[in-house]
Amino acid sequence: MNIKISVVMPVYNAKKYIQSAIESILNQTFTDFEFIIINDGSTDGTLGILEAYAQQDLRIRLISRENKGLVETLNEGLGLANAPLIARMDADDIALPIRLQEQFDFLTLNPDTVCVGSFFEVINEQNEGLTVLESPVTNDDIQANLIKGHTVLCHPTVMMRTAAVLEVGSYKDQFYLVEDLDLWLRLGEIGMLANIPKPLLKYRVLESSVSSIAGAKQVATAKSVINDASKRRGVKLVFEATEHWRPNETVESRFSFIMKYGWWAFNYKNKRAAIFYGKKAVRLNPFSQESWRLLFCALFKLA
Repeated sequence: MNIKISVVMPVYNAKKYIQSAIESILNQTFTDFEFIIINDGSTDGTLGILEAYAQQDLRIRLISRENKGLVETLNEGLGLANAPLIARMDADDIALPIRLQEQFDFLTLNPDTVCVGSFFEVINEQNEGLTVLESPVTNDDIQANLIKGHTVLCHPTVMMRTAAVLEVGSYKDQFYLVEDLDLWLRLGEIGMLANIPKPLLKYRVLESSVSSIAGAKQVATAKSVINDASKRRGVKLVFEATEHWRPNETVESRFSFIMKYGWWAFNYKNKRAAIFYGKKAVRLNPFSQESWRLLFCALFKLA
């Protein structure tokens, strides 16, 4: 089999968004790929959708089995890959049609680069665009952020060299929640890292929250990743990324994220989404001047 790219997508209970994710890969302008989809014990009807697509397109390699967790599923996908390049994909995101071609071309022209991501558009549960998030582009800038704990390669945007990922030992289960940060650091020790300075993926933010315990565990695990990298490199690295990636169950955390999404939408000139988050902010914290300010600006300062 002489395919160029293996797209690896773990799936768990993704019925609501899985069709958009799959079709965004099948409709790529670059067509010489295999699409490895691993159903990690879904219980919500996802499997039926996956089976229907697998029957329609022979590029799909569908594996379905009991739940084993994200890291084991990712490593299983890496082990199944037949191509020299691996593109990551998540089951609730949408790849833009040129994504695979852009990243294939970049890695072809830059043989020292072992992993390349991209900018990405943030969308919400209603498929509305909120903002485009830009990341450092050069290897030096990416590495400078990674060693402080900032995951500036967005996991579902990346394309990696298969041999490099296997050389550094793939994903590590002990670093679950920040397994990507750990992998980027190890890849950066054997090659160059990059981001393509244009959005190639629509990254979906969900309003579901994690427990404050899980959020604290993520930060603690990220510290462990940096400590591990310090030992490998023989230098002292300073961890500074204490921000949480998702809201926790507290009102304060949920309010903070709703306000962030609302101002993103406002600055993106998405009036509908800005009003949506403004109303949510007012309902959550009606005595906050900031929540009313967001709603007012959304209602009266956007065309």
